[in-house]
Amino acid sequence: MAVDVLVVSLGSTAGLRAADAALAGALRRAGAEVALVEATRQRDVRTLALTDLVWARAARRAAAEGIAEHAPRAVLYGAMGAALLWPRPGAIRLDAPMAANRPGRHGVWQRSVERRRLRQARLLVAVDEGTLAETPQPRADAVVVPIPVARSGAVDGPRDVAAATYAANPRKKGLDRVLAAWAAARRDGEELWVAGVEAGADVPGVRWAGRLAPDDYRALLRRTRVFVTAPRREDYGIAQLEALADGCRLVTTPAPGPYAALPLARALDPRLVPADAAGLADALRTALDAPPDGYPARAAALLEPFTDAAIDARIARELLPRLLG
Repeated sequence: MAVDVLVVSLGSTAGLRAADAALAGALRRAGAEVALVEATRQRDVRTLALTDLVWARAARRAAAEGIAEHAPRAVLYGAMGAALLWPRPGAIRLDAPMAANRPGRHGVWQRSVERRRLRQARLLVAVDEGTLAETPQPRADAVVVPIPVARSGAVDGPRDVAAATYAANPRKKGLDRVLAAWAAARRDGEELWVAGVEAGADVPGVRWAGRLAPDDYRALLRRTRVFVTAPRREDYGIAQLEALADGCRLVTTPAPGPYAALPLARALDPRLVPADAAGLADALRTALDAPPDGYPARAAALLEPFTDAAIDARIARELLPRLLG
């Protein structure tokens, strides 16, 4: 059966899979007939360059099969990694260009292919204005459609977890910086829960939560007072946005990249956004001991552009007409 839009999901992380499913759902709510295909899971390999290659090949196979089955009017690749070896030009959703997040040997082949795709794409669907600011020119026309973030449940329950962090990529997420700051800031009885990574060394005041299912992870956020992170680079920052949505106070350092949550954190309380990791311990104690008034309600107001309703309206008004026009 012919469809309006085929969404090709790279599917290499749970976050990408969830974001692509949400995008497909929003396109359907806007009135489009949509099919979603996902690259098959790939084995772990040693380097980023090889990782991108095996996933790009898997995405190409998924896209080719989806095109043959669904004869779409338009193809929307859910990430640059899904578009690198595309079988047919289409639109590309972009959180950050590989020119920025694949430096040196990590992007030895991807960056040159990306430059071609940026020119050849029917449309770029950037998740943030900051994404476009670091995307090389020349490039296709673009629209900005953030990844939606919703509250996962009631946020007025007990907050029995002092702090949490998400460290699926420990170096990129600055886990070493977070652990050092926590060691300096924590008091007896306080724990930092570390999610998204396998257990590390036994550290006083640190609980390794591991790789939680999405619902379990969001349940942890609803129990947490402070979400802390010190990324070396942040392409979007969905974990930080989810923490704000679920009522956590956000302690973070600035980082290169679009980092959509950073201006929100500064607007909510600049004391909780130190200039660098050296100030992280003091910011943690401020967040725990002297929380700003009305933080969750003000965070909810700032997150309004990220709600499903706001994103649905933008997709219906700006994205779908451009995809099918």
